[in-house]
Formats: sequence, C-alpha cells, structure tokens
Amino acid sequence: MSFFERNRRELIEKGYEPARLPPGQYLTDRFPVLHVGDVPSYRPGEWSLTVSGLVERPFTVDLAELQALPATTLTFDIHCVTKWSKFDTTWTGVRVRDLFALAGVRAEATHVMEHAEFGYTTNVPLADITSDQALVAYAFEGEEIEPIHGGPVRIVLPQLYFWKSAKWVRGLELISGDSPGFWERNGYHMYGDPFREQRHWGD
Repeated sequence: MSFFERNRRELIEKGYEPARLPPGQYLTDRFPVLHVGDVPSYRPGEWSLTVSGLVERPFTVDLAELQALPATTLTFDIHCVTKWSKFDTTWTGVRVRDLFALAGVRAEATHVMEHAEFGYTTNVPLADITSDQALVAYAFEGEEIEPIHGGPVRIVLPQLYFWKSAKWVRGLELISGDSPGFWERNGYHMYGDPFREQRHWGD
C-alpha cells in the first residue's frame, strides 16, 4: 500500500468525508513552510496594501486601517500544489470583494494580479477572488499570522492551490484579461483547481 493510499484510509478512519481531499493530495496536521525568497520583516506601520489598476478609486490601507474594516472569520480546507492538504483552518480578515467595493471595480476588469514582497506575483480570476471565501487575512486560528506563513497579511483563496494565496501581499491590481504571475511563468497552471489537479501547464 502506498503512502497516499494509507493516508486516505486513515482519513476515512478519522471520520472525514474522503471527497474533501483532492486527488493526488495527502492530509497533514502540520502547516509546511514553502515560499520564494526570504521572509520579510516590517517595522510598526511599515506594511500597507494598495488596490489599483482598473478601479475608479485606487487606495492604500495600512494594517490598522485594514483591521478597522468589517472582519470575517471563516474555516475551510487548504491545498498546496506540493500535495499536502490541511483541513479546518480558520482565518480572519476582510473579504477581498469588500475592498474592491471601496475601490469601484471597472467593467472591463476580469482578473487580479496579486503583488507581494520581492516581486512575487500570482494571477487569479476576478470571480474567484471576490467569492465568499476569499480573504485578505491577518489572523490564523485567532492569532497573528506568523511571518513564515505570510504575516502580517496574506491572501487566502481556498478553492485554488495555495500558491494562488500570496504571502506578504502588498497589492491587488485589477486587470483586463489573464496574465501569468511568477510560478505561472515557470510552468505552473494558470488557474490551479486542486480537484482537477491543475498543477502544471497542460494539466
């Protein structure tokens, strides 16, 4: 029996619905650390997020201003393209669509480019990043997000592989048409649906 077969059997023995685990994934209680480049550090008041591109009212918020907006706490499963999944993770933040409502999205916008530290980018459809579950998150399990996991603020977009949820996010740029980000230019799928195993080009 392979590791993945054994893991799925253990999942069922624990009472989980097996359909929650996408194909090719294994369930873990850990939260593996994977990212491009170094972990940034911020002095108090240094972090900010800019909403720009195809919007009527571009703006920038700092962490205090973000946390002053109406907050949402949600629990959902997350799935990494490196094949681990973690169930029942709880995040607190502001829904991306609420930020976009403040900015006034223009009709021609179809996608969003997430911009993070060190030039990291990733592309997502506007429809996905404005779903009920899409957050600009600043807390994990009721605590500040650890820097190694993207703190102080990251995107959380659970319906796609987790590379689409940029750590250390600094900008959300509304664009017309799709455009590849960092990993997409290096062979990763443009969309990244875990349940369709869209890991790489051609999947």
